Amino acid sequence: MSDKEKKHLIPALERGLTILMELNRHHREMSFAEIVKRVGYPQSTSYRAVQTLEHMGFLRHHPVTGLYSLGVNVLKLGFEYVASLDVVQVGHPVIESLCEQTGCSSHIAVRDGRDAVYVARVGATNATIRRVSVGTRIPLHCTSLGRLLLTDLSKEEFESLYPDDQLLNKELGAPIRRDVLWDLVQEDRQRGYVIADSYYHFGISSIAYPLYNHDGVVEGVVSIMVPVHEFAEDERAKLQTLVQEAARTISDMLGHDQVLAKRDG
Repeated sequence: MSDKEKKHLIPALERGLTILMELNRHHREMSFAEIVKRVGYPQSTSYRAVQTLEHMGFLRHHPVTGLYSLGVNVLKLGFEYVASLDVVQVGHPVIESLCEQTGCSSHIAVRDGRDAVYVARVGATNATIRRVSVGTRIPLHCTSLGRLLLTDLSKEEFESLYPDDQLLNKELGAPIRRDVLWDLVQEDRQRGYVIADSYYHFGISSIAYPLYNHDGVVEGVVSIMVPVHEFAEDERAKLQTLVQEAARTISDMLGHDQVLAKRDG
């Protein structure tokens, strides 16, 4: 680029994009000091650029570690990249934050056939619930979380997945008939979330919301678990809102907001 062409450049924009490219190049979180060192700009200049990028959603500032990473608006700019992202890749930082905000163990689960598989977990520091780890598989019909993973199936797809009228019942309280499970799934779909007390494990409550991908399909479920005796009635609304926000954030990062934008447009 000639000197004549360079005079039309916008220095502030150039600095902001340079910071984003550095973070993207190394695919990891960085401290502010490391950002300053890598981009070579004065600290005050870098600070203004970082603050602007964070304000606009192009950078994410981790509330605990203080490190910076690429924000959701960067991902929105590259929809094809977003479409290829893995739910664990984008979701793990979000459930880390959810765990910090709620004090509850947080999880992401996906559907594999007729099982729910836990693919990400962040345990609360004082958690007494140790029943679920990454890789744990649970029959969908035995958990309220699992039922949410069925909510985008058509009746034909559902019956193909469950060809028999009778279900293999391994847990007390789980439905034993296919038609009963279908009715429960439709109630969950209409509601859009599930709050359950002692449904799968006695004495454990959970709040779960579905995660949607760029095709508007249920990609997974995000949930928190808390002992029933710690699940005070006046805390439920607050916890529910936090789980809902986490689910929306992950879904947006998977491109679901693009689906909504096209639909509204």
